[in-house]
Amino acid sequence: MAKILDASQPDAVPLAAETIRQGGLVAFPTETVYGLGADARNPIAVARVFDAKHRPAIDPLIVHVAGPEEAGKYGKLADRQARILMEQFWPGPLTLVVPKTELVPDIVTAGLDTVALRMPAHETARLRQSDRRTACSTTPVGQCGSYPEWRKMPSGH
Repeated sequence: MAKILDASQPDAVPLAAETIRQGGLVAFPTETVYGLGADARNPIAVARVFDAKHRPAIDPLIVHVAGPEEAGKYGKLADRQARILMEQFWPGPLTLVVPKTELVPDIVTAGLDTVALRMPAHETARLRQSDRRTACSTTPVGQCGSYPEWRKMPSGH
């Protein structure tokens, strides 16, 4: 059963975090979109994201993390440039694509050997991240393939 929580209420973020830990889905704001997220380590929960969105399994998700340390659990960050970019632009709308670790289920990455990592800047997303203690696979809330009319431009435009 869906619940709408006011993120400004003190129990909202812990309740959302618990929902994710139990394999549920949570919609939440980031600085660019409202995301639909699930526990990135739980393939069954991640499958629910794909189901809810009618998202093709060949379309990887982004893993939202609380910071560079957590990012290192999900992606191999040996590249000095990746660390510099994280220091410079996180939290924020920068998504890094790096080789994934064995912690990331294939469903998150559509079977690819890379993972997309991001540390959202939106306060609610950051609070949820720090309370949840596990990364969140996310995608924008709208149904996959459903775009506003202005996005349906003929090819070549």
